[in-house]
Amino acid sequence: MVTGCAANDGAATDGGAPEQSPGQSGHGSADGPTVAFYGDSYTLGTGASDPARRWSTIVSAQRGWNEVNPSVNGLGFVNNRDALPGPDLVDQVISAEPDIVMVTMGLNDNFSMPDRADDIRSAITDDLTRLASSLPDARVIVVEPFWYTDERPASVERIIGWVRDAAAKVGADYIPGASHWIEGHPEWMAYDGLHPNDEGYAAMAERMDAELTKRGL
Repeated sequence: MVTGCAANDGAATDGGAPEQSPGQSGHGSADGPTVAFYGDSYTLGTGASDPARRWSTIVSAQRGWNEVNPSVNGLGFVNNRDALPGPDLVDQVISAEPDIVMVTMGLNDNFSMPDRADDIRSAITDDLTRLASSLPDARVIVVEPFWYTDERPASVERIIGWVRDAAAKVGADYIPGASHWIEGHPEWMAYDGLHPNDEGYAAMAERMDAELTKRGL
């Protein structure tokens, strides 16, 4: 099992507050839909050689999406939420008025378990409910929280269940299995051993693209 201390080192870029991302990626089509990503370092692209090689930007470029990606290192539905240097990510996503919202949050909340289990479960429901109600015309796609080691603490499945149930409650699309996408492939990890490298993000992009295609996107 991953210990809270070791895992927390990978949840943020350093021992301090999480870093805010630059947001808009610059990739997309003037005529394409605006897609906002609500995620952590695995959606920010930490470990990639360039932001263009993160899975969200690969998928957006292939599909002609206008990517809005304010994802933050170390962030969870609860984990580090109060330490953000700027506006809350849910506010940023809503302000973008996207056509599609992709929620890829939850990995870092494992490092606040079990002490904050009730807070995490409530925050998951609150965030997804707020996104769905504030963006009634947007398609909300919730992805099973990513995970980064072959060993899986019990909290991983608990949080996955909460995310899945909250997605169903608001009528969002749900993509299962994402916590296993880089499992068994140490060669897909960056030198920090915590985040994917370019090859890992490319594999994630391929899996995500296939799941989106299944859902008519």
